[in-house]
Amino acid sequence: MIKAVLFDLGGTLHTNTLPEGRDLWFAKRILDRLSDYGIVLPATPEELARVLPVNSELYKHESEETLRELPSAQIWNDYYLREYHIGRDRLEPIAEELSFLYDYERPCVMRRPHLKETMTELRGMGLRLGVISNIISRSVVPHFLAEYDILRDMDCVITSAETGIRKPSPDIFRIAEETLGLKPEELAYVGDTISRDVRGTRNAGWALMIRISFPGTAHRDAGLENAGYEPDYLIHELDEIPAIIREVNKN
Repeated sequence: MIKAVLFDLGGTLHTNTLPEGRDLWFAKRILDRLSDYGIVLPATPEELARVLPVNSELYKHESEETLRELPSAQIWNDYYLREYHIGRDRLEPIAEELSFLYDYERPCVMRRPHLKETMTELRGMGLRLGVISNIISRSVVPHFLAEYDILRDMDCVITSAETGIRKPSPDIFRIAEETLGLKPEELAYVGDTISRDVRGTRNAGWALMIRISFPGTAHRDAGLENAGYEPDYLIHELDEIPAIIREVNKN
């Protein structure tokens, strides 16, 4: 019997794109904000716009190998802004804000259709709800959920930034189990990637894995399409979920 449904954030509750020129706009935003804190980088916006995506991919690759999320000041000093040797101590007062801006302002984010209605319907079915997200900001997930008017629907919000653990490690799923007081056989997870979400749900032994399609993260799953990691259901819209849970719980 499924008693709770937990969700990924990016690619699942909302989708995101990076329109042309967005990297340059964001580089200017970061340079201005650093300058407000007395940190003036010897870089033009164009230069930072070139190195920031490369450095963020380097960190993402290494963190996916270790399944650890580093503190935000370390991420920005050792990876995202590593050419500039700023120092973790100087970045500490602004590091969480930079991480928030990176996840909130850098991409163009669009909430999925039927988001609020789906959560309301699942709640009406007596299900508990939550989020497990790989993300470098401690504050941006609750911010998005509040913006979407579903924060009050959530019984737990578990992030890699808070726990230091990244999906597909089963350990971050264990934290959700403990928070909810539920067993793996009582839990369902909805996410968009094979590499993090399908593998993570399977690693944790949860009862039900629902994958929602999102072409924007397909590159993260290169080489895993035929590796044996299959969801129980593949959907295209959030409002398909309640019927799936009803069907599973009938059996």
